[in-house]
Amino acid sequence: MDTYGKVKDSRSALEKLLDIIPGWGGYQERQTRRKADQVLRQTLAEKLADQRRKMDVAQQDLISHGRVDLVDDVGVAVTQLQTFIDRVRTAAYGYGGLLSADRVKEDDLDAVYEFDTALVDYADRIEGAIDRARAGLETEDLKSLILMIRDLAREANTVFDERKAVLSGNASTGI
Repeated sequence: MDTYGKVKDSRSALEKLLDIIPGWGGYQERQTRRKADQVLRQTLAEKLADQRRKMDVAQQDLISHGRVDLVDDVGVAVTQLQTFIDRVRTAAYGYGGLLSADRVKEDDLDAVYEFDTALVDYADRIEGAIDRARAGLETEDLKSLILMIRDLAREANTVFDERKAVLSGNASTGI
């Protein structure tokens, strides 16, 4: 079951009963989607923060192995990754409340949730690249692995821009 399903199933009996009030059910549905999005992004941010810590260790390992020439490249990758983490952690939830003028349509909430789910793939790909880089400190391919991490983090930030466009109603493409 996905995060949305888990959050929806965790609603109390009272919350389910309130769904019979006209207009309340739609409000609750949007709140549930918002909560699922929040839980997903918190989980993603924690996973990415773990990867960020691995990058810090890798940077220290590079220095101890005499690969000072790559420290700047790792620093750029770390900056890109940290930017992505910060954006995921602090992004708008996609719904401003029952009486808010800043409402987001339910279809857009679905699209935002899909974007956030797709971002998990970036976290997995970044994790794999970091693990390969840490395992290959002595290899010739190390620089290309570091650049791959940087490029994946940049790409993830670009995809995250599309999420923002969905929330503002200016989305031009899909995921």
